[in-house]
Amino acid sequence: MKYSRGKKIWFVVCAVLLLAAIGCAAVMYAVSSRLLSQQEAERWRGENEQEFRQISCFLPFDSAVGLKEIYSFRYALLDDLSAAGLEWGEDVYPFIDAWSCEGKMKISGDKGSTDAPVLAVGGQFFEFHPLRLLSGSYIAEGDLSPDRILLDHELAWELFGGTELTGMRVEVDGVEFIVGGVVEREDDSASRRAYTGEKGFFMSYDAYRTIVGEDRIDCYEVVLPEPVKGYAAQLAADRFPNKEGENIVNTERFSFERLLQLARSLPERAAHGGKVRYPYWENAARIAENECAVLALAALGMGAPAVLTALAELIRLLARGKTALEEEILPKAKEGVEETVRRRARKRWEKKHGR
Repeated sequence: MKYSRGKKIWFVVCAVLLLAAIGCAAVMYAVSSRLLSQQEAERWRGENEQEFRQISCFLPFDSAVGLKEIYSFRYALLDDLSAAGLEWGEDVYPFIDAWSCEGKMKISGDKGSTDAPVLAVGGQFFEFHPLRLLSGSYIAEGDLSPDRILLDHELAWELFGGTELTGMRVEVDGVEFIVGGVVEREDDSASRRAYTGEKGFFMSYDAYRTIVGEDRIDCYEVVLPEPVKGYAAQLAADRFPNKEGENIVNTERFSFERLLQLARSLPERAAHGGKVRYPYWENAARIAENECAVLALAALGMGAPAVLTALAELIRLLARGKTALEEEILPKAKEGVEETVRRRARKRWEKKHGR
């Protein structure tokens, strides 16, 4: 099939646009895949055939949600999941959760002291946020030593001049703690922009509330089974006491369909004025979402001409094939069959008459 020069140029343009669209999709995947804090549902699922969803509940500034409400929610979850016909082993929970709140405390080490941000964590926080360990080990619910803390890389160097600090002693607001390890903050582009770089540390929520005398949680994260679409989100909305806060389904936030929906509301999204304060990892996810939404829109816009052109050519080829079949191939085939029939009839006649 011959094409005009203009048509050939258009095909080249479509090919270039298609490659650009594929490039946008690749960047989208690279950006979203680096946010480990958004992927606990996949890690928790493992080889399980059951679907799971990760949900983050961000509580308002004046929230009264504390450990009592967390434990009540856990018991309600077990009842609801059992009523839904879901089964689990004796030593295996059907969900995993974590909670945290932010504060600022004075911490002292060998080389001095400073006021540093603290993230008080409970449950399996470091399953949701697998920060890279430079030394030691994470802290988790059920630890026998609630007086262990984790320093981030920058604070470790300021207080001790190194990172191999397991077992070293520090004071936090006058209370002695043991350094359980040193972690490195996330190094992806979105997290670097979301986290200001201020030196900080992590301690157990139980220890924190004992020191400050306050039981108030800022963020609750949970991974729940998803036997039918929307089940996990609805269960969290119905059961978790967060009527004035915000629940986000982390697992689906980077789907292509959702990103296209988000692209239409980016101006309103930038002017967020809710009653919640997002932790840095959520701000990082929102930065990445905004970037991926623009990339998704660009991929759609650049890929559409190539796809539409390919469909048009396919339809034209099919139409041309049908016309050629009716006007050229079928008549020739019919003529060939008729000629064969005539030759065979002549041979029979000649054989019958001895010729």
